[in-house]
Amino acid sequence: MQAPSESRTQRTLQHLRIAKSLPDAVTRSHLADDRVVGWYGDSGVVIDGEIADQQVPRALAARFGTDSDPAEFWVRWTQAECAAKLADVPIALWITRNGLTAASHDVITLRLDDVVVSVGFPGS
Repeated sequence: MQAPSESRTQRTLQHLRIAKSLPDAVTRSHLADDRVVGWYGDSGVVIDGEIADQQVPRALAARFGTDSDPAEFWVRWTQAECAAKLADVPIALWITRNGLTAASHDVITLRLDDVVVSVGFPGS
């Protein structure tokens, strides 16, 4: 994964928030601990977030393998989730066809405190 430029990272970060409730966000991703990641930028952008150190479910670990750091798995998972959302296909179909990749979609991944967040931009 190529790291996003510092300016692109900063521009993206200014549009993301994490809280217990973000009803006014353009789009949201719900975390396992009941927090929400919200996008406050252009419509059409998709996001997915996961708690970086949460355990990888056994079925996913068996299918895709795990890294020594669960956060590395969640980077791949959130990128695939964003790509599936951009392609408007269910995640199960996406990973059957493409595995845990974003393929050619424009997706960047950031770490916000204890959360891995991927952001997918339309038009790719």
